[in-house]
Amino acid sequence: MNYRIPMNKTLLLVDGSSYLYRAFHAMPDLRGPEGAPTGAIYGMINMLRRLRKDYPDAEYMACVFDAKGKTFRDDLYAEYKAQRASMPDDLVRQIEPIHEAVRAMGWPILMVDGIEADDVIATLAVAAVGHGINTVISTGDKDLAQLVNEHVTLVNTMSGEILDRDGVLAKFGVPPERIVDYLTLVGDTVDNVPGVEKVGPKTAVKWLTQYGTLDGIVAHAAEIKGVVGENLRRALDWLPQAKVLITVKTDCDLSAHMTEIPESLTQKTEDIEAMVAFFKRNGFKSWLRELTEKTEMPASATAPQGALFGEDTPEVEKHYETVWTEANLDRWLQKINAAELTAIDTETTSLEPMQAQLVGISLCCEPGVAAYIPVAHRYQDVPLQLSRASVLEKLRSWLEDDSKPKVGQNLKYDSHIFANHGVTLRGIVHDTLLQSYVFESHRSHDMDSLALRHLNRKTMTFQDVCGKGASQLCFDQVDIARATEYAAEDADITLQLHQRMFPHVAEDAGLSFVYEKIELPTAVVLQKVERNGVLIDPGLLATQSHELGKRMLEIEQQAYELAGQPFNLGSPKQIGEIFFEKMKLPVVKKTPSGSPSTDEEVLQKLAEDYPLPKLLLEYRGLSKLKSTYTDKLPKMIDPATGRVHTNYAQAVAVTGRLSSNDPNLQNIPIRNAEGRRIREAFIAPPGSVIVSADYSQIELRIMAHISEDENMLRAFAEGEDIHRATAAEIFGVARGDVSSEQRRYAKVINFGLIYGMSAFGLAGNLGIERAAAQSYIEKYFYRFSGVKRYMDDTRLEAKARGYVQTVFGRRLWLPEINSPNGPRRQGAERAAINAPMQGTAADLIKLAMIAVQDWLEAEKLQTKMIMQVHDELVLEVPETELALVRVKLPELMRNVAQLKVPLIAEVGVGKNWDEAH
Repeated sequence: MNYRIPMNKTLLLVDGSSYLYRAFHAMPDLRGPEGAPTGAIYGMINMLRRLRKDYPDAEYMACVFDAKGKTFRDDLYAEYKAQRASMPDDLVRQIEPIHEAVRAMGWPILMVDGIEADDVIATLAVAAVGHGINTVISTGDKDLAQLVNEHVTLVNTMSGEILDRDGVLAKFGVPPERIVDYLTLVGDTVDNVPGVEKVGPKTAVKWLTQYGTLDGIVAHAAEIKGVVGENLRRALDWLPQAKVLITVKTDCDLSAHMTEIPESLTQKTEDIEAMVAFFKRNGFKSWLRELTEKTEMPASATAPQGALFGEDTPEVEKHYETVWTEANLDRWLQKINAAELTAIDTETTSLEPMQAQLVGISLCCEPGVAAYIPVAHRYQDVPLQLSRASVLEKLRSWLEDDSKPKVGQNLKYDSHIFANHGVTLRGIVHDTLLQSYVFESHRSHDMDSLALRHLNRKTMTFQDVCGKGASQLCFDQVDIARATEYAAEDADITLQLHQRMFPHVAEDAGLSFVYEKIELPTAVVLQKVERNGVLIDPGLLATQSHELGKRMLEIEQQAYELAGQPFNLGSPKQIGEIFFEKMKLPVVKKTPSGSPSTDEEVLQKLAEDYPLPKLLLEYRGLSKLKSTYTDKLPKMIDPATGRVHTNYAQAVAVTGRLSSNDPNLQNIPIRNAEGRRIREAFIAPPGSVIVSADYSQIELRIMAHISEDENMLRAFAEGEDIHRATAAEIFGVARGDVSSEQRRYAKVINFGLIYGMSAFGLAGNLGIERAAAQSYIEKYFYRFSGVKRYMDDTRLEAKARGYVQTVFGRRLWLPEINSPNGPRRQGAERAAINAPMQGTAADLIKLAMIAVQDWLEAEKLQTKMIMQVHDELVLEVPETELALVRVKLPELMRNVAQLKVPLIAEVGVGKNWDEAH
């Protein structure tokens, strides 16, 4: 090669086959307006756009894909790539559209029969050097690291990684010219090319450092001791073939697919018309808008299918101002006092609501007109701001006035911020986060996504203003002019989103009820519950943590004895070696890389017959309890109150259930003694007790109501034990003659079927033959025909509408219900049956929270609601109020709704949560 040729031009080569798989798995559920999968398409386009932006001066480019059919490697080694699963149907559907998009963007496409994409890329990269052209290869494939030299660089657009010669050395421990030797030793699991058994990266690097090359290692194979030495000597006959398989070809004949290099790879002009049509067809609205602005095409040519409701979304002219003076603040105070509705938003020092301090307030009463009131920015030469105290005092009467209507995006958070400064936010009549959640629970609800989806507007993001990573600024360090742009836009967009979304929620009676009577008041209650917090006994947790650690050490010793050697109980690799190589336990399933799995499902299966897996299951459970709760909870206690304050995420679960985080108080195990003991640390202060109230068998009662099954309705109406009643029906015996074993079977069937359990799953749960399980299911549906009818009707309804509904009208969307992918579709069908019950249960507990909080405030009681855990409410009750609460609490919960079966709430009392439960 003539390396003295001036290298002043660049060729971009994209490993299309590598990226389309990665893009698909990164966003498998992304769908276009017609429901077609678009995740891989989106990922590929995004990557190509990024490359053009990062390398704007690249004159030459190509996107290279694997062609169908065999290559020389398949002839050389029959097992080459043999373990790869067939391409998912949803990805197959995206291949042609990807090619269409790539061509429209001006990228030449290469697919060469009989030659892998890697070999095409290698051939082009080597040829480019001879023409004085540097090459940048965009790939996630480690095999291509062998091509890197002073003129060839790898970039991974999805991770941001750039590999030049030094980068390859730093990542792999060997230079590019040793990559083939390195991969030959460690093998390539992706392509099913075995290496030397038990030789990993560290050993390969060590040998190559010591002996220089693979040939050097082979020459000294007799000197290498231990098991790896034996494995190396066994592999000596295989290594030459492995090396050929791993080495990319740099001399492929591409003459049938291109003329001259580099002329045939010159970037082409983007086909704007084709791109516009493509972006519209696939719902890529932000790119469509960018393209429109960039080309100044008439709006009619690119009118977005855009806002979700198919409406025009003309952008409103913006007038944003910074409030610097008392006079300006007074003017805005007059404006918001007179307004029919005001959007309000806060800027703060932290995302943690209980710790965050107010930095500024933004207000908007009409689209496009908004203000930002900075109160606590701090940076060099910051202009004089109004003080936080004076602004809050001036705004207090408006903020705390129930008659002054306010809208926001997640106003629960803003309520905490004002509360941190002694202000109670009232008059919350709308919340765009909750509007989106009620209307489209399966979509994202952040403001940036909502603005793009409903207003066809790309907003400034927090990262745009504050940066990313370690260098990210706190908002109080942001220049006020820039902060005004961002914060005023937040208030403005919030108001516009409300005007766009709320009419569509309001026009449906069910959605309107869920939004106005359930979600909005629940947000207000949750803010109070979060501020109340729950009192924790850190000393008890410390004792438990010590005991858990002691038990874990005992289990380690027992495990060592059973295994016959010490090993790391947290290492899947070492566990696999002990289980499957030393102890010869049966392989239950394999990981995607082909290794025997040791996940929890496998351990549970093996634990039925072997003691070591059973010990490991116990160890893992104790380790999780220790790290997640007994060690972590004491660190999360507010030193001022001794309480832990969780956050209840209201707009996460599509079923309407709340999600507890930081810390998660809803996942503390209750099926083992150690988990229940953690609840002992959730205590009442002196003079008070913990009261727990939860709905009894709520989902089965909802099933009876929805399905209107006569036998089930009768059992609940007569106060029967539903599992005993079910057993009597299935086994054909009198209810008084049902055995405990028959009742256990019936309980598993009752709960299993409403979660869509199959005969296979039921057989596993009951430990019986599949045929017997199928027989039980058939008997169940014969005796409870209304349940069967409900399930069949619900599947059809879900397929027709794309969603199912709760008793109260909440829509539970099922994007995969008509998926061509069988497992996904079946999963959606199971969800369709269960979601109305889970969703109705979620609605009921929220209604109960609202009723209980309203009663506590109306009676001016000192009792506090401190937790909500699925179907359970937990209260901290002064002993003087206990008698009243014990009577009133189940009554309130019972009467939040009238179903066709009675609702029952059971109450427990104790000095701690475990006693009360």
